[in-house]
Amino acid sequence: MDPCRGRAAAEKRSHVSIVVTGATGQLGRLTVEALLRRGVPASGIIATGRNLDALKDLADRGVVVRRADFADPDSLAAALAGAEKLLLISASFPVDERVAHHRRAIDAALAAGVSSVVYTSMTHADTATTILAATHRATEEYLRERDVPHVLLRNSWYLENYTELLPMVRQHGEVIGAAGQGKVSAAARADYAEAAAAVLTTDGHIGAVYELGGDNAFTLSEFAATVAAATGTPIAYIDLSADELAAALIGAGLPAELANVLADADLGLGRGELFTESGDLHRLLGRSTTSLPTAVADALR
Repeated sequence: MDPCRGRAAAEKRSHVSIVVTGATGQLGRLTVEALLRRGVPASGIIATGRNLDALKDLADRGVVVRRADFADPDSLAAALAGAEKLLLISASFPVDERVAHHRRAIDAALAAGVSSVVYTSMTHADTATTILAATHRATEEYLRERDVPHVLLRNSWYLENYTELLPMVRQHGEVIGAAGQGKVSAAARADYAEAAAAVLTTDGHIGAVYELGGDNAFTLSEFAATVAAATGTPIAYIDLSADELAAALIGAGLPAELANVLADADLGLGRGELFTESGDLHRLLGRSTTSLPTAVADALR
C-alpha cells in the first residue's frame, strides 16, 4: 500500500464526525464512551442533548458538545453541521410524538449530507404489534422512503429494565408482569452501546438489519428465580392482565401513558416480540453478552 495513501486514509478517519443523539441519556452516554474506547478521537464525536450542562464532563474531555432538541429543527441542523454519521437513538416519551421527532432528525441528517444513519429500533419492528414497535416501524419506513443509507439496530429490552426493579421486588417478594411464559432476549445497555460503536466505526454495515438481544433469553418466572437464588429469599412471578399490570404501575407512581405502554410491551413479550436467536449482538461484540445472573449480582452489589 502507498504510504501516502495510508496516511491520508488515517487522517480522514481521524476527522470523521459521529453525531450521537440523546448523549445525556444512558445509552447515548455509554455509546460515546464506547466510541472513545475504540479510538475515535474526542474531537470526532459530537454528543448532543437538550441540556448541555449534563454534557460538560464530555466537553472537558474534548468531545464536541451541541444542543439538539428533536422538536426544534434549527437545533438539529446546527447539531449535524459537518457530520459524517448519525447515531439516531430513538426518542422517549411522549409516544405519539416519537415518529415526528425521528423524521425531523432524518431530514436534518439528509440536509447535512451525512453518509449514513444508524437507528436504534426494536426487535422485529417490521412485524411486532406493540405500541412501541409501531413507532419504530414507521421510522424505519421513513428511512427507506427518504432513501437514506442506514443501519437498523433492533434492540430487545435492557437488562436494566429488570435489575432497576430489584428494591421493589425484594420488598414485596414478587415480580409482576403480563408476559406469561414469553422469553425476552434482554441485554445490558453497555452491550447495545458497544455494538452501536462497532457499527459506527467499521465498514460493511449499510443496509443491514441487526436483531440484537442477549445470548440467553429468559422468562419473567426465570428472572424471579434468579433473584431468589441471588438473595436467598423466595421470589414469585405473578402474571397479571395488561390492565392489572398498568394499574399496578400507575399505583407505583408511573405516568399513565408509560404504564400502559409497558403493559402493552409485556403482552408483546408474551408473543415472542422481544425474543431473538439471531446471535447478531454476540457477533458485533465479539464476545458473550452480559448474562442475567451477572446483571442481578452486579445490581445487588
